[in-house]
Amino acid sequence: MRRRRPAPPPPLPQRDGVDPVRVRLPAGGQGATVREHLVQRLSTTPGAVDRMFTEGRIVGVDGHPLAPDTPYEPGLHLWFHRDLPEEVPVPFPLEIVHRDDHILVVDKPHFLATTPRGSHITQTALTRLRHELGIPELGAAHRLDRLTAGLVLFIVRPKERGAYQTLFRDRLVRKEYEAVAPYDPALALPRTVRSRIVKERGVLTAEEVEGEPNAETLVDIAAHRADGPARYRLVPGTGQTHQLRVHMNALGLPILGDPLYPEVTPPVPAGDFRRPLQLLARRLEFTDPVTGVEHRFVSRRELAAWTSYDDWAAAAQ
Repeated sequence: MRRRRPAPPPPLPQRDGVDPVRVRLPAGGQGATVREHLVQRLSTTPGAVDRMFTEGRIVGVDGHPLAPDTPYEPGLHLWFHRDLPEEVPVPFPLEIVHRDDHILVVDKPHFLATTPRGSHITQTALTRLRHELGIPELGAAHRLDRLTAGLVLFIVRPKERGAYQTLFRDRLVRKEYEAVAPYDPALALPRTVRSRIVKERGVLTAEEVEGEPNAETLVDIAAHRADGPARYRLVPGTGQTHQLRVHMNALGLPILGDPLYPEVTPPVPAGDFRRPLQLLARRLEFTDPVTGVEHRFVSRRELAAWTSYDDWAAAAQ
């Protein structure tokens, strides 16, 4: 079995922390020219592609602009910077918890995506950090949901990225979350919740289905108030999408501020940051695969619905 050769390095630099887009022309692709292929592949108007060619923004492996009538050649690599969507700035800082020659650990705020995806490109932790710290090769070891706050691990050196990502794949990272949700005195805790969770592409919510469990969460109560919610300690044994939110909802304890569980609510206006999901990645522990150091990081953030529940409740009005 022939192994595909690695892609050549990008001839374009990052722009404000955002990598250029790389396109490899596949065998059997549509179009007789590079322009015709891009019009079909990018699902955009011919005018938008023509403008990129006119401005010299589509380049080949040598960094020189390609002409729109460049013949289609399977295996050809080309690069360009996309037109970025308008994004509402997330007005909360990224707090650096730890930094050395190998890793960077940050305390991510609510509403900020971890890495570029979909309509979130510049307003992501990775893009901000690359730009603000001047580390263009910075990469993420894992991802935290955009609506979840807390600890995220980034890798400074690309050649070491695999070693750190393997920790998460092999479940060698000890993670602990904190959530604020309703209090149910009749629910016996702690307990371990196991179920099979499936999330279909293009569907907002995940669901529990019959079958072999693929998701496991230890749920315990840390504290509660007689006239308000409780604070829970969540320890995931697996990493399914929306796992903690699904398991808490299944217990009848939907996390406060969750726009998807127990039901999908209308989206809030862009720039409304008043009621974040009350879920926080509190602790991150692992043995560094490069240095052998035992790391233990703790978020300094607090969940608003716990520290000031009356203000939190008032924001819903």
